[in-house]
Amino acid sequence: RATAEMDAQAGETMEVDRKKALQMAKQEMQYRVDLYTAMTSSCFDKCIDKKYKEGDLNVGENSCVDRCSSKYWQVTGIVGAMLGSGAAPPS
Repeated sequence: RATAEMDAQAGETMEVDRKKALQMAKQEMQYRVDLYTAMTSSCFDKCIDKKYKEGDLNVGENSCVDRCSSKYWQVTGIVGAMLGSGAAPPS
């Protein structure tokens, strides 16, 4: 009987852990979507001419978007690392 209770408790613990992991994955996905949306909006506003002259990005716009998105992810990584370690920002 004790073994059955232990098995039931282990099963409940595994179910709770699975639910927590699923919730964390959902939060992480939403965080990534929000980051991507913010980056897209920021780089679009900064790089894209509001008077659409062509159907495709021109060389300058393409280069700007490339640099902007690269810097955005680089800064996001630095901030994430600092938050994860509790370190102060570099001076």
